[in-house]
Amino acid sequence: MRAMILEQQGQPLRAAEIPIPAPGPEQLLIRIHACGVCRTDLHIVDGDLPNPKLPLVPGHQIVGQVQKIGNTVQEFQVGDRIGVPWLQGSCGKCNYCQTERENLCDNAIYTGYQVDGGFAEYCVANAKFAFSLPPHYSDIQAAPLLCAGLIGYRSLKLAGEARNIGFYGFGASAHLLAQVVRHQGGSVYAFTRPGDTKAQQLARDLGAVWAGDSDEKPPVVLDAAIIFAPVGELVPAALRAIGKGGTVVCAGIHMSDIPSFPYDILWEERCVRSVANLTREDGREFLMLAHLLPLETHVVTYPLERVNEALADLRAGRFSGAAVITLMQDEIKKE
Repeated sequence: MRAMILEQQGQPLRAAEIPIPAPGPEQLLIRIHACGVCRTDLHIVDGDLPNPKLPLVPGHQIVGQVQKIGNTVQEFQVGDRIGVPWLQGSCGKCNYCQTERENLCDNAIYTGYQVDGGFAEYCVANAKFAFSLPPHYSDIQAAPLLCAGLIGYRSLKLAGEARNIGFYGFGASAHLLAQVVRHQGGSVYAFTRPGDTKAQQLARDLGAVWAGDSDEKPPVVLDAAIIFAPVGELVPAALRAIGKGGTVVCAGIHMSDIPSFPYDILWEERCVRSVANLTREDGREFLMLAHLLPLETHVVTYPLERVNEALADLRAGRFSGAAVITLMQDEIKKE
């Protein structure tokens, strides 16, 4: 099968022909139709996240069709369309797993990090951690739901009962989550890279009541802020934007160092917390919500061989919304 391989962090992926993997007893063999490109993929390739399996096929927002099933699989059948997220499996035995917090398991494994992911024609995945997908989303529309959507949804849950919510960074996650917030009756305030008028316009188009640069103050006091950009200096800025009892949620798996800040911007029961991965319950809840709304996904697509271009465009902020690698030739559209 064709695949894009990471052989050394800090180096571009290499096109290669590798064997089609065989599913284990609890696994599915999936013919991949599309795979979203996530900032976590960028952190793995650039070396911000250490010790990946090498050589590695990255990619963890996988949409495809089941081709074979392991002999203990009961959740899916051959021919089913499914989604594979970042969390590939956990031990099932520790206190975290026993209390439905498998996202914190010390022995969890991750798609496109410790096991090969979706920048290829096929992959294998743990059937217990895969998801059925809402039928009215195309493959390329469904792919961003599997990390951008899921992590955004978990971030929103951890923000509490907020009505006025700030999003720092308006990309793949924020453009989906803005629609969820509007559906729930909240108001979105979007903060982007200074001068990124394209992302600000997308935010307004999706119902944000205000959009501006990340160094600006919003026109109202926020109840909560979610930081999607991996920029530590945004934490003090977000603390200054939220009111008493508000929460700042850091949604990324990696962030640059947070600078020191005065205690008075944390005082009055403000809170800073992080999001780690996702639980299967998060996935079930969010995909049901995505089925009911539905969400409008803004994507730019690339063929498999142009993964490096997609990663470079993500690094430079050259597109709004989400990037998706597609192996379906009639769905390739480059902005």
